[in-house]
Amino acid sequence: MALKHRLFSAGFRAIAATRADRWLRPVAQGVGVILTFHHVRPWQERDFAPNRLLEITPEFLDRTLHMLHRRGFELIALDEVPAGLAAGQEAPPFAALTFDDGYRDNVEHALPVLRRHGAPWTLFVTTEFAQGRGSLWWLELEEAIARLDSIRLPLDGGLVALPAGLPGEKQAAFDAIYGTLRAGPEDRLRAATALLAQQAGIDPGVLCRSLCLSFDEIEVLAREPGVTIGAHTMTHPILAKHDDAVARREIVEGRRMLEERLARPVRHLAFPLGDRGSASSREFKLAAEAGFATAVTTRPGHLFPAHRDRLHALPRVSVNGLFQSDAALSALLSGVPFLAWNRGRVAALEA
Repeated sequence: MALKHRLFSAGFRAIAATRADRWLRPVAQGVGVILTFHHVRPWQERDFAPNRLLEITPEFLDRTLHMLHRRGFELIALDEVPAGLAAGQEAPPFAALTFDDGYRDNVEHALPVLRRHGAPWTLFVTTEFAQGRGSLWWLELEEAIARLDSIRLPLDGGLVALPAGLPGEKQAAFDAIYGTLRAGPEDRLRAATALLAQQAGIDPGVLCRSLCLSFDEIEVLAREPGVTIGAHTMTHPILAKHDDAVARREIVEGRRMLEERLARPVRHLAFPLGDRGSASSREFKLAAEAGFATAVTTRPGHLFPAHRDRLHALPRVSVNGLFQSDAALSALLSGVPFLAWNRGRVAALEA
């Protein structure tokens, strides 16, 4: 486990040991929280799983919902979040459940759990993934390194050559390549991962179709009680790396395609990746101009009454597959890990 994740794990244990998740909750917990999920599926043991943070088990999803109930959270749809923010402390805390990208396991493994709890939830769909021709580049990179024993990647006029025979070597190669590619232009990132996928014999379209719901499946899901379909752009780009025209087209056209296929309004947007380097003030403004009721980031934090004036820059709390424990979950729902962030940075979300 990376140093950052070991520190998080130690922090969760410290919060549990000191019971800070209980005695600091009155000041740390907001009026509500939006939870982020990606994959929900049974765990398949493997030594190399660099994207494990995006994957929880159905059992942990069930534990999450039970804890929300025990802590007095009301489960609401995203449509109800603005009203929940306006109600402020006068109402019980609320939780909205969101699932990014449109993975098939959300229907196969998450939906039965959500039905049992009567929980409303939102699926954010990337339209190219639903068409079966998108690039899940972070998963292509993982699968390519899993298959290859060594990495030889032409990059910026040089050659990246890394061993990848052992699990530790594979993790080091993934970290190095991911970090380098994320820091540069997106066209370089996508070209490099496509080249590695080709070297490893991976067809990106086959990978996408095997993991993501098709439009036909999404149309069926959209008729399910309590399900909201939200927009997640056309191609899942890092929006901040593109000019105004491209960013606007990704946001507007992704929504239009969904509304055309589903024959219903699409009122909510999730920014791809959603961190500070992927979506900021320009993207928030574009979402507002496009007429979305809300837009969500992956910047971590609970919701506070001040967010009613920042509905296109809402933070979320990721339910992280590396921390599938009651201690971690209790800390996240208490708001304690985000205490400094929430009290000092709420107004800075638009920066």
